[in-house]
Amino acid sequence: MTTSPLAASRTTAVAARATELSKIYGQGETQVVALDRVSVDFHQAEFTAIMGPSGSGKSTLMHCVAGLDTFSSGSVRIGDTELGSLKDKQLTRLRRDKIGFIFQAFNLLPTLTALENITLPMDIAGRKPDRQWLDTVIEMVGLSGRLGHRPAQLSGGQQQRVAVARALASRPDIIFGDEPTGNLDSRSGAEVLGFLRNSVRELGQTVVMVTHDPVAAAYADRVVFLADGRIVDEMNAPTADSVLDRMKRFDTKGRTS
Repeated sequence: MTTSPLAASRTTAVAARATELSKIYGQGETQVVALDRVSVDFHQAEFTAIMGPSGSGKSTLMHCVAGLDTFSSGSVRIGDTELGSLKDKQLTRLRRDKIGFIFQAFNLLPTLTALENITLPMDIAGRKPDRQWLDTVIEMVGLSGRLGHRPAQLSGGQQQRVAVARALASRPDIIFGDEPTGNLDSRSGAEVLGFLRNSVRELGQTVVMVTHDPVAAAYADRVVFLADGRIVDEMNAPTADSVLDRMKRFDTKGRTS
């Protein structure tokens, strides 16, 4: 069987890497180990979901790898760049130029149109968008007829589509989503997840998403499971049923049976 170039890139090219990553809060008796020597790769042109019980460290892992939070020890790389070596201004520039973010809250500016919200990060950076790429992104998320509307004139699903387009518009190396469909109904959530999956398959984007929803995780190429701040399992080509079955093996303390 011939391996496609995209499949080959998933096995060789790494968009982000955490190595022996630890995050510790507090000291002594109040110490909490949120991440315990986690090592994981996120490959280019791959959609990865991060799952685990409440308090497992999944959001902490994403925030540390995305440069939104500091870590106690270990290392994080985005491409060839080691985050721990960057000063604040350099880290801000890397987040702006190399990383896209999609959060549960849409985080749109109410006074700007959909198009202005999409291009805002590039406007702040003083960069002009690649018009052909921007048109491709807007068409993919189905916003061509809504670009002049402000957030209050859009449904929740449409607002999250704007947020997805904003994350994709600057063509970042990697996109991180923190429960990006948490505020949406099932139909709108499925649309947004479909757009993210298509951005990976059709545009070669890299997406890492934290979710608690097995249905959402089934849109990913791979699921990474955390418990007690450690990676305890991985699953390729997940289905909603296989993810749910795996999650049932966590007891109430978040440990595997």
